[in-house]
Amino acid sequence: MNGSFRTSTKFAIASAMAGIVVFSTPAQALEILDPGNQNTEQPAIPGASKNRTKALKTSFDKKYQKVLRLLRNDKKLIADIKSTSQKFDIDPIHMVGAIVGEHTYNVDALDRAQSYYIKALSYVKSDIDFEYNGETIADFVERSQFEPCTKLTTSLALWSCREEIWNSEFRGKKVDGTAYPNNRFSAVFFQPFYAGQTFGIGQLNPLTALMMTDKVSEVTGARKIDAANGKEVYGTIMDPKKTLPYIAATLASSIEAYKSHAGYDISYNPGITATLYNTGSPIARARALLAKNEKRLARGKPLIAPQENYYGWLINDREEELRSLF
Repeated sequence: MNGSFRTSTKFAIASAMAGIVVFSTPAQALEILDPGNQNTEQPAIPGASKNRTKALKTSFDKKYQKVLRLLRNDKKLIADIKSTSQKFDIDPIHMVGAIVGEHTYNVDALDRAQSYYIKALSYVKSDIDFEYNGETIADFVERSQFEPCTKLTTSLALWSCREEIWNSEFRGKKVDGTAYPNNRFSAVFFQPFYAGQTFGIGQLNPLTALMMTDKVSEVTGARKIDAANGKEVYGTIMDPKKTLPYIAATLASSIEAYKSHAGYDISYNPGITATLYNTGSPIARARALLAKNEKRLARGKPLIAPQENYYGWLINDREEELRSLF
């Protein structure tokens, strides 16, 4: 564990157990997570990532070096990353960490940022509908099970609620005569071309983009995207210029989630934000960490700080080199 919990964090956890709201005063309640890895050695890399890399007849290090070259050679992209990060009040290392992690472990980097847009044109020429078994996502979320989500006012809250309802009421179950896959909401309804589908330099999936559209619109003034218009959603996440605010919003939301729900300021640790960018569900993970620490505190055990996965571990390990891009 990197550092120790200060009294403020113990107070935050204990107060949360008592039902007292303390995160409205973060200066008193938050524990700042220092830079660096919690784990001495890199956590295990999933077999799927290894298999993809092997199929491309390359290695993780070669992929890392390739995306690093892309960033070094594209001064305009780096300038856009810096300006976008400033708008969302985050360190640009978080955006670079997310991009590098995706292209090291999930996809192979293209030669230049604009290539992502060119590659995307073949997709956006096609009809893109978010649906499962002939039922569009717009019709699906009108079902009675989603009624608890109807009064939520932000895109993040709304789509997060819908994702939770999917997991609890539909995933792997048979409902009204239809059997639903035991798979992620984003995989079942938001991947009309093929499984495991993400796009653009940030490798965002459409569901994440839909969650972030309010925040992006608020900060940049961009028009909000809508699940009823699949082409617009894909055009947004594929276009290098348009997708950067969505990357930044995703990372900023993860930082806010851990402040609000776990009592941690993770803004100084790009490995943790990269981990959350890779795994998703930052609010649920922050709440789970708080619940675990509540139990540990009650038993007199040391508390657990947020942990990086294999993806985030690399970003923290190479932070100095990545910062040299700026």
